[in-house]
Amino acid sequence: MTGNMRLWLVRLLVGAVFLVNVQCATLFLFWPANYAPAFELSGVVGEATLRGIGVLFLMWNVPYAIACFDPYKYRLSHYEAIAMQAIGVVGESLILWRLPAGHTVLAASLSRFIAFDAAGLAVLALAAWIACPALVTRGSVTGG
Repeated sequence: MTGNMRLWLVRLLVGAVFLVNVQCATLFLFWPANYAPAFELSGVVGEATLRGIGVLFLMWNVPYAIACFDPYKYRLSHYEAIAMQAIGVVGESLILWRLPAGHTVLAASLSRFIAFDAAGLAVLALAAWIACPALVTRGSVTGG
């Protein structure tokens, strides 16, 4: 695989995770009433909470966008995105683990987020491996 192909594959993988995350944020920002019940929330408080989560999703995705722009120059942003994705998987798992019985809808929602973030983590890790400095020389990246 040429350096240019490798670069675009990494961009595609990181960009896919970024776009899915931004899509989720957009849904929470603009249609929070559709998603609040999955978190056992309702009304104005539920909608405001989901909009706040949407804003947080957008904030958290800044390193993903930077890593997508130039995954070699901004390798640190890629590693930050991986760390953030891993924190999501672990944190959501802990929340689910500590959730008392009887919250079936909330548990299902948390399980979806765990799966969503675990898949994103796997994709970001694959992209980091493809972009690994040992696999990519400076000349092959710029020389195509």
